[in-house]
Amino acid sequence: MARLRVKEVAQQKGFSRGKLSRAADVDTNTLKRVYDDPDYSPTLATLEKLAKALGVKIADLIEEDT
Repeated sequence: MARLRVKEVAQQKGFSRGKLSRAADVDTNTLKRVYDDPDYSPTLATLEKLAKALGVKIADLIEEDT
């Protein structure tokens, strides 16, 4: 199982949820689900936008849950 690390990476980079939403051009409701819902699976396009805005690779936003 994998989990998303978007919230952690955003905090490390100094992004609030609103700032990241605007920088990535991702709807705030979508970003809320990415942050708060462990069962939510965003689209690859959404992950690409978030990774680009944060200056990381998509792989940096995903962690394998062991």
